[in-house]
Amino acid sequence: MQIVEFTADSLRFSDSLPAKAPTDGFVWVFVDREEFESHQALLQQAAQQLGGSALLDLHCQDLRNALHPSHYDFTSIYDLVIFRRLATPDETRAEVEDETAAQAKRGQAHSKPGGSLPAFNRISSRAVGFVMFDRLLISVHPRGCYTAKSFIERSLTDARLSVNAVSARSRIPSSPADLVLRMVNAMVDSYLDVRKELTTQLEHWQGELLKPNSRFINWGSLMGARSQLHVLEDLCDEQHDAMQEWLDSLREQPMSSFAADAQLAQTRRDQMVARARDVIEHIERVVHHARRLEQSAETVVQIHFSAQGNRTNDIMRTLTALTAIFLPLNLITGFFGMNFEFLPLIQTAAGFWWVAGFMILLGIVVVMVFWRKQYLARTRH
Repeated sequence: MQIVEFTADSLRFSDSLPAKAPTDGFVWVFVDREEFESHQALLQQAAQQLGGSALLDLHCQDLRNALHPSHYDFTSIYDLVIFRRLATPDETRAEVEDETAAQAKRGQAHSKPGGSLPAFNRISSRAVGFVMFDRLLISVHPRGCYTAKSFIERSLTDARLSVNAVSARSRIPSSPADLVLRMVNAMVDSYLDVRKELTTQLEHWQGELLKPNSRFINWGSLMGARSQLHVLEDLCDEQHDAMQEWLDSLREQPMSSFAADAQLAQTRRDQMVARARDVIEHIERVVHHARRLEQSAETVVQIHFSAQGNRTNDIMRTLTALTAIFLPLNLITGFFGMNFEFLPLIQTAAGFWWVAGFMILLGIVVVMVFWRKQYLARTRH
């Protein structure tokens, strides 16, 4: 568990809970989810001492739940936001290894999630919980969460680089809600960053599907990729709903909850609302991209089967034309093969050559007619 005290222009780490929150800042307490149970009594003390209200048991259960979807809830004292961030490659790799080991222990064959598309394996998320008081922020992260560490490092860097108090105030979060919005924005940006990888790998599969004479067999992998896109879309829909509810709550909060000075309170409120709208817009962009990729995958599959149907039609048309060419020739040979004593040209020495020449001429004429009608031409793909 880490305790960080933010003031207007600086921050410092603390080994114990302060008696009260800074008058010009707030206290941030963040803990790993695996340690939440052991530190719950201390977190409740912080909530009661610095926030003015203990955490509800239901909200504690939500914070402990690693599978909880993105969600927003509130009480008269604090707000609760649960946001699912994108898993890092190391976390995804560890998850795959754990699943492989578990399946090997059960004697089952391991099936790699997402098929042969590595980028789609990254569409795995982790829940991060935030409890926001006026002067206190409690956050619950997965073990080794990059979100908390990156913001601590960024805040330290900003505090060192700030040459004056005004610059420092603009860089350091002014409230728990401001810090949460910044962290949520970084989480959403990770979804935006993965879009290029998803697009590149899906375009590779599209190229394989549209190759002439394609013998595509990895349908299971492609269906797995489409399933992962559904997961991404559902994740973003949950995030959008949670952020929209929080934005509505921010708009309804009185000015006094942002700052004592009316002008400063208005400025901070406008900044937070603008940042929340920006986060929602980023989420909408990810949703739009996921839906576009899904539609693109469905379209290329339809084009693939349409091309396969056209190739089948070409083959059947050629076979039908060849059958039609030999059909009159079979009729002639069948006619002269009848067991009658008297047939035309049977008793003449040149009869065979007359019939053979007529059959060749008839075959050439039929071939020329079919060629002009492009019955024998091959369609280019």
